[in-house]
This record gives sequence, C-alpha cells and structure tokens, in this order.
Amino acid sequence: MICRIPTRIFNRKEHASFEETCSRILSFCKSRSLEEGICVHSPIVKLGLQYDLYLSNNLLTLYGRCFGAEKAHHFFDEMPHRDVVSWTGVLSAYSKCGDHEKALELFDVMVASGWCPNEFTLSSALRSCSTLGNFNCGTCIQGYMIKQGFQENPILVSSLIDLYSKSGYTEEAYKLFTLELDNGDTVSWTTMISSFVQAQKWSQALRLYANMIEAGIPPNEYTFVKLLAACGVLGLNHGKLIHGHMILWGVNLNLVLKTALVDMYSRCKRMEDAIKVSNLTPAYDIFLWTAIISGFSQNFMFKEAVAAFHQMEISGILPNNFTYSSILNVCSLIPSLELGKQIHSRVIMAGLKNDVSAGNALVDMYVKCTHEIEDALKVFKAISSPNVISWTSLIAGLSERGFQQDSFYLLRAMLAVGVKPNTFTMSSILGARNALKSVHQTMMLHGYMIKTELDHYKVAQNALLDTYARLGMLHDAFQVASLMSHRDEVTYTSLAARMNQMGHHELALHIISGMNDDDVKVDEFSLASFLSSSASLGKMETGKQLHCHSIKSGLGSWISVSNSLIDMYGKCGFLHEAQNVFGEITEPDVVSWNGLIAGLASNGHISSALSAFDDMRLAGVRPDSITFLLVLNACNNGKLVDLGLEYFQSMKGMHDTKPQLDHYIYLVDLLAQAGRLEEAMEVIETMPFRPNALIHKTILRACKVHRNIPLAEDVARRGLALEPSDPAFYLLLANLYDDSGMHEFGEKTRRAMRERGLRRNPGWSWIEVRSKVHLFVTQDRSHPQLNEIHKNLDSLMADFDKHGYPYQGDGDSSYHSEKLAVGFGLLNLPPKAPICIMKNNTICRDCHEFMKFVTCLINNEIIVREGNRLHSFRKGGCSCRCYG
Repeated sequence: MICRIPTRIFNRKEHASFEETCSRILSFCKSRSLEEGICVHSPIVKLGLQYDLYLSNNLLTLYGRCFGAEKAHHFFDEMPHRDVVSWTGVLSAYSKCGDHEKALELFDVMVASGWCPNEFTLSSALRSCSTLGNFNCGTCIQGYMIKQGFQENPILVSSLIDLYSKSGYTEEAYKLFTLELDNGDTVSWTTMISSFVQAQKWSQALRLYANMIEAGIPPNEYTFVKLLAACGVLGLNHGKLIHGHMILWGVNLNLVLKTALVDMYSRCKRMEDAIKVSNLTPAYDIFLWTAIISGFSQNFMFKEAVAAFHQMEISGILPNNFTYSSILNVCSLIPSLELGKQIHSRVIMAGLKNDVSAGNALVDMYVKCTHEIEDALKVFKAISSPNVISWTSLIAGLSERGFQQDSFYLLRAMLAVGVKPNTFTMSSILGARNALKSVHQTMMLHGYMIKTELDHYKVAQNALLDTYARLGMLHDAFQVASLMSHRDEVTYTSLAARMNQMGHHELALHIISGMNDDDVKVDEFSLASFLSSSASLGKMETGKQLHCHSIKSGLGSWISVSNSLIDMYGKCGFLHEAQNVFGEITEPDVVSWNGLIAGLASNGHISSALSAFDDMRLAGVRPDSITFLLVLNACNNGKLVDLGLEYFQSMKGMHDTKPQLDHYIYLVDLLAQAGRLEEAMEVIETMPFRPNALIHKTILRACKVHRNIPLAEDVARRGLALEPSDPAFYLLLANLYDDSGMHEFGEKTRRAMRERGLRRNPGWSWIEVRSKVHLFVTQDRSHPQLNEIHKNLDSLMADFDKHGYPYQGDGDSSYHSEKLAVGFGLLNLPPKAPICIMKNNTICRDCHEFMKFVTCLINNEIIVREGNRLHSFRKGGCSCRCYG
C-alpha cells in the first residue's frame, strides 16, 4: 500500500494537508497508471472529500486508466458533483478503450444535459468520429467548435484534419490546415503529412515536409515515421534523404523510428541496410522483429525470414498475431505446407487460433500450399469474426482451383452476414487463373460492382476488363477501359495480352499509341506482350524498334523482355540475334531455354537444339512440359524417331513430368511420319486421354505420305465424328485418293464436303515492308502491284530455264500467296535484305522448290514461317533439308 490512514480524527490543518497528499498520490499514480492509487478512494469518502471535484476527477481518470471505461463510468455515476472535466474524463476513457460509439453517446447526453464541451471534450469526440468514419457526426462537432470559438485551436484543427482525411476528403483537410491555422505547430503539420500518406499522395507528403522545414517548424519522431512510410513507395533516394534529416535534427533513434526505417529499407529492397539499422541500438521489440521478418518475406529471402523468426524466439520475445501472419506469408510464397503446419501448431499453442489476422494468413497459406480446400475451410470456421480479408482469401482460393460455383456461394454467404466485398474480393473472383468462364456470372458481378460503386476502383476495373477480354468480349472490354478515369500499365497489358491470345496481333500493337495518348509508359510486361505480337506477325522491323526501346528504357534487363526477344528473333528466322540475347541473360530460366530450343529447332538446327536441352539440364534448370514438346518436335523435324521415344519415356521416369495430350500428339506424329503407323495407333489406343480431332488429323497426314488408304478412311471417320465441320479431313482424304490414282473417290469426297457447306480456308501470306504489313491471298488479283509481281515471277521462271533448273511449275500454284509475297518483296526490299514471309498453312511442294531455285539467282535470304516450323532458303537449300 502506498498510504496507511490512521484512525484518529484529523484537525482542520491536518485535513488540508491530507487533501494535498491525496492529490499528489493520485497525480503520481495517474501518470504511471498505478492501481495502488485507488486505495486513496476509501479514506477520501470516509473524510467526506468526495465532494472535492479535483480529487474526484483525478480518481475518475485513474479508474479509467487502470480498470477500464466501465469502472470509470460507474464511479462517474456515483459522483455527487460533476463538471465538464468529469464528462470529458469518462468520455475519454471510452474513446481510449475503443468503445467509440459509447463515447459519442455520452457526448450527446452531455450536450443534452446542458453542459458546454471544452476543447478536450471535442478532441475526444472527434477522435471517435474519425475511428468510426462517422463524418456527419464529426461535422456536427465542428459546428460546436465554431460556436465556442475553437475553430483556430491547433489541437482541434489537427483532429478535424484527421477526420476529413480518414473520410476521404484530403483536399478539404488541406484547406482546413492552410486557412484555420496560423503557421501551425508540429502536431498539425505531422497530422497533415499523415493525411497525405494515408491518401497515398506520397509526393505531396514530402513537399509538405519541405514547407514545414521552411516555415521553421521542427519535426518530431512521428513526422519521420509518416515520411518513411511514403519513402517506402517513392524509392531509396527519398528514404536516404529523410534518414539523413533524422540524423541532422538529432532525433533519438527509438524503437518506433528504428522499425519505420527497417520497413522503409526493406520496401526499397535493401535488406542489408535494414539489418544495419536494426543493429544500431540493442533494443528490440515484437514490432521490430515483425518488420524484419516481413521485409525478408517481401524480398523473397525466405531462409533469412525463418532464421529471423527463430532468432526472435531465442531472444525471449514472443510472436504476436502479426508476426505469425508474416511468417505464414513466407510459407505461402515458398510454398511449404510442412512449415506452414508447424507455424499453425504454434498459433494454436499461443491461443491465437480464433484471431482474425493469424486466421487470415492461415487461410491464405492453406489455399496456396495445397490443392485441398478442407484445411482452409476449417481455419476459416475457427476465426471468431471473419472480416473481408478472411472471406476474400477463401473465395480467391476456390476461384484459383476452378470452383466458381462455390466461390459465388461464398460471396452470397459473405453478403448475408453483412460483410461487404471490396475491390480485392471482386478481382479475386474475376482474375483467378481458373477464372470465370460464364458471361452471365461476369455480368452479374459487373452489375453488383456498379450498384456498390466498386466499379470506380482501378483494381476492380482492370480485373473486369481482363475477364471480358478473356471471354472474347472485346467490345465490352474496351467499353470498361473507356469509362476508366485513369488507365495504367495493367489496363493496357491486359488488353494486349488477351488480344494476342485471340490472334488479334495487329490490334494489340495499336495499344502502344493508346498508351502514348494516356502518357502511360511501356513497362516490362506490356513490352513482352508487344514483342509477342511482333513475333506472331513476323514484324521484324517493329520487333527491332521495340528492342531498341528496351535498351534505352533499361527494360532489357528484365528476363521477361529478354525471353520475348529470344522468341521474336527465333520465330522471324534471326537465330544469331536470338542467341546473342540469350547470352546476355545472367541466369536464364526455363522460359529462356525453351525459347532458345524452339528457335534452334524451327530453324533446322536440330542437333544444336538437343544440345541446348542437355546444357539446360547441366545448368540446373528443370525442364517443364513445354520443353518436352519442343524436344519432341525437334526429333520429329530431324526424323530422330528412336531418340524422340527415349525423351518421351524419360519425362515421367527421370524428370517427374506427366505427359499430357499434346505430348502424345507429338509422339504419334513422330511415329506416323516415320511410317510406323501401327505403333502410332497403339499409342492412341493406350494413352490415358480420349483422342481428339487433332490426333486423328495427325495420323491422316501421315497416311497421305505413306499411301495407307484403309487406315486413312478409318481415321477420317473417327475425326469427323469429333469435328464434323472441319474440312481438313475431307481435303486430306481427297488428296490421298488423287495421289493414289483414285480420282473418282477424290472428287466424291470433295463433293461430300461441299454438300455439307464446308469450304477450304484460302491460303494467305503476309510480309512486312517499311513497318507496313502486306497481305496476299491465293488467287488474289486485287493488289495494286499485281502486274509487276507477275512479271517478276515470270522473269524468274524464265531464268530457271536459262540456267537449266529442273523446275516444273504447277499452273495453279503461280498464284499461291507465298509466291506473290516473294515477288512483292523482291520489288520493294533492298537487294540483300531478307524476305520474311508468314503463312497460315503448310507450304506446298511446288512453292518450296520455287523458293530454293529463286535463292540461287538472288542474294536475299527467304524465310517462310508456317506455324511453328520455319523454312530458311539460302543459295538453293532449305533449313528443313527436305520437303515434308
């Protein structure tokens, strides 16, 4: 006990002395929140001092600090006399314990009772309004301020600035700051800086700090905490500047500032500096450790994050819910289910299994680390009060795994319990890998977003735009884009990527001009999409311009850009440039190696492609399913049947890669083209997939080469049962009949095709000259230079005769699209420039021979790309080394 009261009666002098002693004891205990101070209450009552308002108000404050708002309120109700300080004390107690609704209710009772609030009462009430987001109530309190003449009080103006900022009225908050305050003080300047940081107006926060210094207002530790949060977004240079100012101002490096510095450096990807700062003083607490673990996680330094967590435990500091959230995020990113389960057990032992922060992290970990959803559901159900993050994490996990109906059910359940979805909830459903395939559901979500005004947020707008584009609804996607107040890199990258997937490569390249109009810079992701468009169109000139831009802008250092450059140069036949780009990559990933192997194989360098595959494995890069498709294709092009079979067998045995249907199609093609048709059919019969039309078409092409009519007829029937509207089956079978001298059957097959309303897609080719694409269609007679092209082709064939080349042209093939494109290229390109042509179908034997003989007469290389195969004609030879 702090005081022991004797039982004898005090005289008046002693009474006054005791009153002063009680006052000092209460003041001392109040400043340190010491419960022992309450012992003064009993003697105060016994001596009749309960009518002393000064002592009662001090006791009221002590009850609030030591025993909570309820005890303070009980004491308040028993006070015989009250004043504005009494009301402010109990209101402040509710505000500090987080019961802001009760605090505002008391404020209303106080005013209704005729009491006039002072500046401290108004400050507590405004703080409650800010926390609750009750802007209307806050403006009413502002009215009391003006009525009482407190509109220039710096403490109250700071509270108003906070209220306006948290309610989304940052500009109005700044007007209050500039109009109501005469130069202000450190608190008001810091509050305004905090408002800009909260509104994500990072640059304005730093500009205001510069104005603060210019006005002669000294910053404090809280000013720097807010500024460092802004620097975490603005970048390292700003962060170093603010760190330097801290040192210049001589601000004491306490734990709060040290934590803010660690957070800033980790966000700027400078974990070494973050650790140096943390070691500047020996003091550590749970918040600093959590910042360090979170920093390692953000920088993908997972081993270091786990080591930091272990070191924290050794130091005797127990993790809190946010620490567990950070380390569980590490488990999600690795991903490591085993580590996640270990952390889960610690969460349970710490008594945090019902905590919403730890629970949210656990839900996220389970949906990312396992294909099963049951564990995530169990954790979700254990959370005492799931918030919007809890629901969003679970909905995102279901959407990622393709459980769209379940995710919609959860969305409805979320609304039923009164939790409002946010932009991330919507984007999780719309933007998942196994995302919506239903137009109806997409439009339902769009309608809800309009109704709740979520469609005004960029994250939701971009997700919606991407979903419409993925569903092939480009008009709707562009409409969403046109309604956006601000389009960014994500907007344009989504459009370009989806257009590429739909085959609208030319339209995708037009996106660049839209980005320029909106002053949006091309980033590494959009550049990769534009390079993919150039590769698909064979637009070498455009691709080179984009390559130059990548060098000037510094985007060439991104591996995604380098990979796209390898793909573009390989597909356009410029293998040397592709190899140069590959050589500049410090650590090539599986996509880099796949691009190199594909380029080598498609350009006819089969041995080099297979050697690159061996080099990839020696470099420690694990092949993926696409790698094996490329290797099997290389073996097919090189007629390396037995080697191809070995690679196929090694997929599951050596590389733990399960063959998919595409791999079986390549295997069937490999066997069938080599004449091993029975083995190819056996593969189809025994593979763990249902045959599709493409695999039957593959066999049918091989039957045409090897003149196997019975098998061809059987395969054609099977293929047409799956794809009755595909004319390729009729045409391949008809050509086989013609090649076998069975012209009647050939004509009968073509007639059957026509009777079903099917037509052969016309062959077309295109060529880029001076950044413009020129399209040629078989039998085309519309091109303005057609007569000159024909004269050029006739002249070349006349030269064939002069030189004795054994070329016997098919009269019909004189107008094949690839020949027209070659003629156009010779007329419009420089003498030694390569002629790059793209085709929508396979080059015919006649045109193939024509290209070979043309390159005997000219100095140009002719490059013809047909799908994934590329023919490079030089000096009478072709990279394919044969026709097939």
